Amino acid sequence: MYSCWVIYNGSLTSDKFKDQAVLIIEAAERAGIKAELKKNYEVLMDLTSEFEQQPDFVVFLDKDILLAKFLKNNNIRIFNDPIVIETCDNKANQYLELAKHGISMPKTIIAPKVYPSFTIADSGYYEKVLSELGLPMIIKEGHGSFGMRVYLIETEEEFYAKTEELRGVDYVFQEFIETSKGRDIRVNIVGGEIVAAMYRHSETDFRANITNGGVAEVIELTDAQRDLAIKAADAVGAEFAGVDLLFGEDEKPLVCEVNAAAHIRNIYNVTGINVADEMIAYILREIG
Repeated sequence: MYSCWVIYNGSLTSDKFKDQAVLIIEAAERAGIKAELKKNYEVLMDLTSEFEQQPDFVVFLDKDILLAKFLKNNNIRIFNDPIVIETCDNKANQYLELAKHGISMPKTIIAPKVYPSFTIADSGYYEKVLSELGLPMIIKEGHGSFGMRVYLIETEEEFYAKTEELRGVDYVFQEFIETSKGRDIRVNIVGGEIVAAMYRHSETDFRANITNGGVAEVIELTDAQRDLAIKAADAVGAEFAGVDLLFGEDEKPLVCEVNAAAHIRNIYNVTGINVADEMIAYILREIG
């Protein structure tokens, strides 16, 4: 009998993180796997002692990249690999990878590193960004989930205030896709195959995330949407991915972002498809 750990972040108080892990645990048990739920701090990263009682694999639902690397260094198979988690955790890093593979996405400019106690406000740089992207535009911090730390910037006053606020933070400037305001598509991919998709839309927010008040329904993807979603997951090396697609001009799909630890409860509720079962089936094929 195979054994596995499903790891999530124990410092987060929202039940949705444990719920995500429980869905995986239940799928593993249905497949005859001895599964154990673990908070990230329940695994001691002792670098001077032998790591014992190792599971056959770990489903890693956290962004504790150091822990993921620690487990990998102890020859445990991690899904997703720590490199993938690290790539997707920082949006600026992720967009670099997507661009390298020619993935269609909104026009994106990565902000330069500015130390917190310093500024480049008088350099002319920000004026160049405004000229390139115009207003409104999107500013996204490197780290953020559920649509948080993503800002719709509509005036120059907001623009300069936000760039001043984000000194010392990784972030990107991005073209605002007006044709996709308040609507997007979430596509869940397992091992290069699409297993579920839903259309999300909001009447009250420029973001379509259900967490921010959006609603969702089943969608039949076009060939272009299917192809782009699969290519985006492959570009970042994700075996499990939640790819968010935007609607460009003439409904041309664009990648908003790729999530390496995409939550699967909402898409289960909307489509009736339990992505966790597909994830476990894929893992068994990989390690079998």
